[in-house]
Amino acid sequence: MVEFGDDLSITYVMGGLARQFERPDEQIVPWLEAAEKSQMPLDPRLWAEAPPSSSYPACMAVKAASEQGVAAAERMLRSLREGFFCFRRKLDSPDSLLQVAREAGLDGGRFRVALESNAIVEAFGADLEETRSVSSAELPILSFGDQVIPASAAYPAWRAAAVAAGGSPAPVELSPFDAVARFGRTATREVESVCDLAGPVARAELWRLAVEWRVKPLRVLTGTLWEPA
Repeated sequence: MVEFGDDLSITYVMGGLARQFERPDEQIVPWLEAAEKSQMPLDPRLWAEAPPSSSYPACMAVKAASEQGVAAAERMLRSLREGFFCFRRKLDSPDSLLQVAREAGLDGGRFRVALESNAIVEAFGADLEETRSVSSAELPILSFGDQVIPASAAYPAWRAAAVAAGGSPAPVELSPFDAVARFGRTATREVESVCDLAGPVARAELWRLAVEWRVKPLRVLTGTLWEPA
């Protein structure tokens, strides 16, 4: 939520989709439905080719990354999401998670020590208890103070909840190039949202930037990611 700047701090609480995926192929249709609804790039062939056995290791990886700060946890979570959803990576083993941590700019040795510690198991357990306590909400969710809203809600609902919790928005104007330069690898839908542009306008501007070699498109099955050239 760019417009709130330092007035908003984010704590990532991991909900653990599944301790074990008994029928991985059953994830394909829900993933495609989520892609249609969110307009985000996604490739569900992961579940047919090399499905992860559990989502718990990735959740604990985010908790381990948080030992290196909020920004490190954020980079790790983003890299895991891209790995699973866009690049069909089977991220459920210590070695695969360590590789992602290094790609996200974390201290690999420190990350591995944290990942293997009892403290991280306990921290993830606390997260599971917290998310399970919100029994009426389907994950993922956002919590602003006492107000819980689904992550699938439109941005105005997020904004209103943040304001109600005491946040003070300060609108920031970003161009598509600014957005990609600031956030790194970014989906078309994210550029539309953060730049407040209609879909055709955002796509046209991104492709213009690609023609000028200022950004690079990265095709995913249901959409496109953009990264600095």
